[in-house]
Amino acid sequence: MASSSDGLTLDEAVAAARTGDVWIFRGRSVADRAIQAATNSPVNHVGMALVLEDLPPLMWHAELGRSLPDVWTGERHRGVQLHDLREAVLRWQTTYRQRAWVRQLLPEAGRAQEDGALRAVARLDGVSFPSTGRLAWRWLRGRDAHLSRRQDRAKGMRPEVAYCAEVVGATFEEMGLLDGDVPTGWYDPGVFWSGDRLPLREGWTLGGEVPVRG
Repeated sequence: MASSSDGLTLDEAVAAARTGDVWIFRGRSVADRAIQAATNSPVNHVGMALVLEDLPPLMWHAELGRSLPDVWTGERHRGVQLHDLREAVLRWQTTYRQRAWVRQLLPEAGRAQEDGALRAVARLDGVSFPSTGRLAWRWLRGRDAHLSRRQDRAKGMRPEVAYCAEVVGATFEEMGLLDGDVPTGWYDPGVFWSGDRLPLREGWTLGGEVPVRG
């Protein structure tokens, strides 16, 4: 993903989008800072691009809002959603006043990875977003070894609630991109930031953060 020293425009980033690219957001509102504090993360939101032949580039993520139609169901709802990528990023940049970065998945995802991503969409779309307090508890529980073992038994099932990092982490697992066995609640937005310890399988990597200008 070639970029100038000041990053990419939104149109350039959308045009270069590929399945598995990670989009990361950081805001300064009270809610944004609460999420950052609850998950001990420098960022507060993460989503994943899904680029299929017959559709515009899409954003797969979980959020509280329901202003955009879910491409999977055609309805507007809260929680786990599949949105038009450009519209979703534009909303996070303008309405939510978030800074945005993209990290490109390398090498390019193939049919097997796309099929895995679609299985995750079919399983998770429409799952509710947790409250901030419950989000913090799920993250802390994911870091606890004993509770994590119990949580692992439920992996692969449709959860009652899921926050954005859980959705991307579970989708990466379904795509076969992650090495190791971590509970879904272990993920927070910060593990998708470079310098953290996302356990990608050998041969897969995420490029550095490229700023995306609104």
